Parts: sequence; C-alpha cells; structure tokens
Amino acid sequence: MTTPSALERPTGVPFARRLAARLVLLPALVLALLPPRRIRAVLGLARRGARPATGVQAKNARDAMCAVSLRCAGPMGCLPRSLGAALLCRLTGTWPTWCTGVRVVPPFTAHAWVEVDGRPIDEGVPDNYFTRLITVAATSRSGR
Repeated sequence: MTTPSALERPTGVPFARRLAARLVLLPALVLALLPPRRIRAVLGLARRGARPATGVQAKNARDAMCAVSLRCAGPMGCLPRSLGAALLCRLTGTWPTWCTGVRVVPPFTAHAWVEVDGRPIDEGVPDNYFTRLITVAATSRSGR
C-alpha cells in the first residue's frame, strides 16, 4: 500500500524514541518472517498486561519506526512497521490494535497497520478501507 505518509520519513522524533525504535526493529523484522498464526501467538503474549494505546501514542510509535528504517518508511514495509509500532508501544505499557487485512477494491492489496478505536493510524485512508483478517487488541482489565 502506498500512501503519502508511508513514503515520508518523519522528522523531529526524539532521540530516546528513535533509540527505542531501533531496539524493536530487529524483533519486528524477525516476526515479519513468521507465518500469520505464529505472529498472532507472539503478539498475543506481548500484549498481556498492557493498557490500550491512545492515538497519539500509536502515531508516535509508527513515526519512530519510519524514522529509523527506510524499509519501514517505504510502501512495502507495512508488516515490520506495524509490528515495530506495536512492540514500541508495548515498551511503554500500552498496546494499539495490530491488524492485518486486505483491500478488496481492485487492485487487491494485503496490508498491516495499527489502529486505535477502530481507526487506522496515519494510513491516509477511511476507517473501513481495509477488511481486517487478523487483529490483536489490548486485553481488557478483566483479562479476557
């Protein structure tokens, strides 16, 4: 998926956030090599105990991933970018909803993204533009 925001590397990301993004970049790239069921299982474990992320927290994490990696900033980097953003949020005790899905309007396109309250973060598309196939949301306070 090519969006204007995905092609631009954000500027002004604080040094500490860039450093944290570099820390989660390798795990995100390794996770991106796994089959979807394994990715879901690993993220299901990682999200435990995290509170839901806000839109600002998720956007900051996404921006940091794009700032430290040309691959994540590029149009084909949606999977490691979304995984890295979720893991980066987790370092601060929060978790966005991690999603992967498809665009069914021609041309067919697979995509991965993070969202908060059902809204894709900084994707430049309407809320229901993609059909979700896999989601990993923050767990509720009751642990369900």
